[in-house]
Amino acid sequence: MPYIGTPPRTTFSSIPSVQQFNGDGSTTGFTLAQAVTSDQDILVSVDGVIQDAAAYSVSGTTLTFSAAPASGTASIFVNYLNLASGSLVPADENKGTFQAGSIFRTNVQSLTVDTTISATTNASCAGPLTVASGVTLTVASGGRLTVL
Repeated sequence: MPYIGTPPRTTFSSIPSVQQFNGDGSTTGFTLAQAVTSDQDILVSVDGVIQDAAAYSVSGTTLTFSAAPASGTASIFVNYLNLASGSLVPADENKGTFQAGSIFRTNVQSLTVDTTISATTNASCAGPLTVASGVTLTVASGGRLTVL
């Protein structure tokens, strides 16, 4: 289906975060708040100086410096560069059913549960539409239902 503008997202992303540590002159290992896969996933600075990746290594949630950072108050900053991401999965009722390589969207022809279309809602379906015996379809005043 063509889109005007940016296509809808299929994943979500979070904003990168910063974590702060205190150097004590002897500790070389620090526990990160989130796992990283490589030293390129973070930007590390000590006392305001950005560190070359050769000065530290990372494995999962462990940041290890080759030499202990100097003693100081909250002088180590770890900036997470990679965005955390995950999948977006729509609810089953919003997925639809498709045929012929998604050219045709299909739907059932019989309403089998009580349904109300509120006054602030527009709804449509491809007909014919049959409302099963004992089932109520209510379209509130101001609401719209279009059967194509």
